[in-house]
Amino acid sequence: MSDEPNGGLIVVDDASLVIDDSSVTPVRTAYVTYLLVPVILLTVTLLGGIRLAEVDNAFLFLRPALICLVFAVILLVLFVRGHLIDLSGWFSEDLPVLQNLANSFVLLTLFTASTQIFNSLLPEGGLPFWIVAFCFFWTLWNDLFLDFDARRLLRSLGGLLALGFFVKYLLLQNLTAPSSENWLKAIVENPAKEAFTWVLELPRYSSITGYLQFLTVGLFLLGLFLIPRTTKR
Repeated sequence: MSDEPNGGLIVVDDASLVIDDSSVTPVRTAYVTYLLVPVILLTVTLLGGIRLAEVDNAFLFLRPALICLVFAVILLVLFVRGHLIDLSGWFSEDLPVLQNLANSFVLLTLFTASTQIFNSLLPEGGLPFWIVAFCFFWTLWNDLFLDFDARRLLRSLGGLLALGFFVKYLLLQNLTAPSSENWLKAIVENPAKEAFTWVLELPRYSSITGYLQFLTVGLFLLGLFLIPRTTKR
């Protein structure tokens, strides 16, 4: 804006109308990192343990097996090795104490969500549990010795989760016999499914459980996509 009068009018420089939005991006990133990402990961933590009973769609909450915590620890190590997370950019003496505490909370939600995503995809017991758990462990253990970038790591993890979802909620679920008050009628009508259900110790859940866990996997991958590599600016 010019201080010189020009015929009683004030001359305005067009360049002064440009709004500096350099501070908008850090604020938006902070909202995503410290609000949106934890909400998504906490939602995954909640949904990952929920199952719906077949008969009345009653909510069941299953605690994760100990092996799920081991898988979650290995997964966090992979996130660091794959450069999805730079620990020096999350915890540093240069960062304020409050930000370090907030970063700890975000990574804690990432750990709990990782634990529950394995709880979601692992069969609840019997031989299928040990077979799928061994496949998960073998894949994650081999990944520890491979060179990953963030994009390749997300693709590999997405493939692993998709395979686990297919095995549990499409393959094994179709082998489960529907519950019936008359067990003799169930054996006559579905002898193969009844045998698989008994031998493999497959629980009977509502089909809505599969849709719910599909949403859980999708939210987990979205949270990983949104989480920043570093919080330093």
